[in-house]
Amino acid sequence: MDSVRVSKRQSATKLPLRGLFPGAKVVRGPDWDWGNQDGGEGKIGKITDIRGWDVESGRSVASVTWSEGGTNVYRVGHKGKVDLKYTQDAIGGYYYKEHLPKLGDDLQTVPMQDGKALLTFNVGDKVKVILEEEVLKAMQEGHGGWNPKMAEYIGKVGFVHRVTERGDIRVQYPTNHIRWTFHPGSLNKVDCYASGDRVRVSTNVTLVKKLQTGHGEWSENMKETLGKTGKVIKVYPDGDLRVSISDHAWTFNPSCVSPVDPDAPDLNNTLISERDEDQSGSLHLALDQILSHPANSEVPAKLVSEAAQGNKLAVAEILSKHSDWVNCKNSGKTALQVASHQGHLEVIKVLLMSKASLEVQDQDGDTALHYAVFGNQPDVAQYLLNKKAKIDAVNNGQCSSLHVAVNKSFTACVRVLLRHKCNINLQDSYGDTALHDAIAKNCKDIIDMLTEVDGADFTLTNQRGFNVIHHAALKGNHYATEKLVVKARQLVNLKKDDGFSALHLAALNGHGDVAEALIAKGQADIDIQNNRKQTPLLLTVGQGHTAALERLVSKGANINAEDEDGDTCLHLALMRQSVYAVADSTPILSKIRSSLPPSNNNIGTGPAVACYLTIEGADLKHRNHQGKTALDLATACQLDSLLKQCAELRQRRLGETPKTPPNVKQKPTRPKPATAPLLSSSSGDHAASRAPDPVSDMETDGGNLQAIMTQCRMCQNPANCRFKPCGHQAACMECAKLFQKCFICKETVKEAYKVDGTSKCALCSSRNADVTFRPCGHRTVCQECSHRVKECTVCKQPILEKLGNDAPTSSNPVSHREVQELKQRMQEMEDAQLCNICMERKKDTAFLCGHSTCKKCAKPLKQCPICRKPITKKIALFTG
Repeated sequence: MDSVRVSKRQSATKLPLRGLFPGAKVVRGPDWDWGNQDGGEGKIGKITDIRGWDVESGRSVASVTWSEGGTNVYRVGHKGKVDLKYTQDAIGGYYYKEHLPKLGDDLQTVPMQDGKALLTFNVGDKVKVILEEEVLKAMQEGHGGWNPKMAEYIGKVGFVHRVTERGDIRVQYPTNHIRWTFHPGSLNKVDCYASGDRVRVSTNVTLVKKLQTGHGEWSENMKETLGKTGKVIKVYPDGDLRVSISDHAWTFNPSCVSPVDPDAPDLNNTLISERDEDQSGSLHLALDQILSHPANSEVPAKLVSEAAQGNKLAVAEILSKHSDWVNCKNSGKTALQVASHQGHLEVIKVLLMSKASLEVQDQDGDTALHYAVFGNQPDVAQYLLNKKAKIDAVNNGQCSSLHVAVNKSFTACVRVLLRHKCNINLQDSYGDTALHDAIAKNCKDIIDMLTEVDGADFTLTNQRGFNVIHHAALKGNHYATEKLVVKARQLVNLKKDDGFSALHLAALNGHGDVAEALIAKGQADIDIQNNRKQTPLLLTVGQGHTAALERLVSKGANINAEDEDGDTCLHLALMRQSVYAVADSTPILSKIRSSLPPSNNNIGTGPAVACYLTIEGADLKHRNHQGKTALDLATACQLDSLLKQCAELRQRRLGETPKTPPNVKQKPTRPKPATAPLLSSSSGDHAASRAPDPVSDMETDGGNLQAIMTQCRMCQNPANCRFKPCGHQAACMECAKLFQKCFICKETVKEAYKVDGTSKCALCSSRNADVTFRPCGHRTVCQECSHRVKECTVCKQPILEKLGNDAPTSSNPVSHREVQELKQRMQEMEDAQLCNICMERKKDTAFLCGHSTCKKCAKPLKQCPICRKPITKKIALFTG
């Protein structure tokens, strides 16, 4: 069986197929000879089905139900007869106009051999399905079958895993490693070229002409590109390439080019960047050709050659004989243009005296002023402008001389152009202004000059929708950002069409210093949302930019903000562990990561970020739109217990921090703001404003921890009481009556029973249980049996440390952290007993309102310093 090759559907025009199809309303047609079966002349029926007439013909008869109630079958092509005509057509599918043959043209058929596919795919090729679901479903019959989930992969890029014996293609998708078998005709190769790639054009002119048909077409001017190297500046949806060669852009079939240097340097993706690099090369090449021209030639080209060499007398002599040659070109360039580029001012004066045109353009649209700037000749530019050269003339890429000077970072040329009042708001073909380009080049002197020009329009956007503040945030240009937020504060929160503000762009790209400048100096809305309800913090967490994350949190970003899927920062941190695969060296996260259990250290920075967000107040119980909480996700990562501990630590800190009465000074030596974040940074005043860090001060000796853990938390007597059901032993029998919840795990105490110091080991039952497990605090085994235990025999929690009578049996950073936590807790308990006024003496005088101070401070008081109620009675307290 032969097939007809047609063009790609992606670039073809898709049209509905209308006519006699199911749903069409019909009346009698030209070949009607069935009497009054339709109910009479003019009666309307409706087609219910189109089918074949037995085996004689296919799709040649229609089943019609008439308005009078009868149903019958009528010819719509069978034996050349048509019994019906429509009064209202119906759609019977779709077709591509370009795929229909022209009447009388011979069709080029391609033989199918052994049922194998026409398209050739190799293992590793990038492919994607380009068909609609209905079409793909039909094609899959006999080629791997159809699965409804296959529709999810339409338009997604996969890799050819293998080609089956029947010629079907087995495609693997990198996101989840799933594989599907597709009909080869449903797949399209995805070109591997990208913007910025360097390619070389084929030297085979016949082949290139043939391949260009339908792909940008062939032009005789393209002959000069054969064999040359250029750069891909755009990849079209159908795979065709836009290639810049010698400052000209051409559209090529990707089969016409081949890659030459995959490691080409990454330049800013603007027309100017492409133009500058190639233009310099083309100018030097043209000048070399001009300078090598034979000196004795009596042709116009000699004038250009002498001008390029700066031979003033020779130029004057030629013009005295041939004044009409003054604007003639050699290699597309005039004498004035090459002299301007080379800086031959005296030659330029001679040419202008001979009426040389200042506005003649080369094949790229560049004038003599462009050439002077390309050659970094500010004196020549100054002279040309004095002679009334058009300062705002643009070339074929809509680039003015200012664009060129900025992209080349020629500060002196920029200064000359600004002095002559050039228009700094001109936009090139990419929509970029000169300031856009200066930001991309990070030239501080030029940025300073352009931002100080009166009339600079900072609201102009390029084709991607970026104004200059957006562009500075995207590029991470801190210097430009600080300048612009002062000049155009009103633009800081301005959004692009997709809802992204400058702060979104800085956060998404991990530019923490730019984000801080936008917030501190530009007063940016730190919780501003884009069209997907994403805040800058959500974007930062999703991309794994931990340094920027810390800065945003320190500035007060809402940790519990949710995006359009209901996900918070903690959801994203747990779902996107892969972006945190590389350990980060930020101060806070480094401390947290070093304190994680060994089993979590191999995950990298992810657990540290989750802990950090939890300690900073992330809600573990918030459900996203799929009904999942952060704890549900943490369970899959085996981080749930760790996050619970972090949440409990935060609650204890916030709940136990003593409150300072209004208008009463706190002791300067102990700043403990109740709402301050619980972790500190090691840099600047940011660290000074934070509360004590539970993971810092790791150098504390843990030798006294066993004594602390075996004492009553209230009176320091031996802890001889055990709580049920948690099993913790943290108080004596006398003080146990005061506890409604366990001091360690906060679980409700249902029963408290006495235990003696000689309880036996739960394993051997012969020795005393003298080893305490950390972090759970249970003591159930002896020193010898403890070596075999990996998890607590009571609560089954993994054991991170075992504390014996003499010293810890292992040294783990968690034990040091616990020491600091206990010390902090003890200090807070002591502080809670101090007078809120003097912060020196213990509280020993209470008022009827319930508040108390020391006796000395209470003596002159007429009203409570805390609640401001009148004091009617002072009661002495005896604390012992």
